[in-house]
Amino acid sequence: MSTEKQRLYNAIETLPEELTEQVISYIEYLKLYFLEPGAPESVTIKSKEDLIKKLEKGLKDVEEGRVHSLDETLAKINSI
Repeated sequence: MSTEKQRLYNAIETLPEELTEQVISYIEYLKLYFLEPGAPESVTIKSKEDLIKKLEKGLKDVEEGRVHSLDETLAKINSI
């Protein structure tokens, strides 16, 4: 294990339990944002404000009937 990964592991080990989910979410965000540079803009979240904007757009789409089935959505995600 690299020194950096060992430091990360040690930091996670001492993390309060209530922060665990936030850290996991942030790691997933970093993986998507930095390791998947080809991901569409519509699925990348760059900030809290960007997340709020995208959630509001999603709610508006639902209200206006612009929705897709789960199968259609998963097929689109798998094609990325």
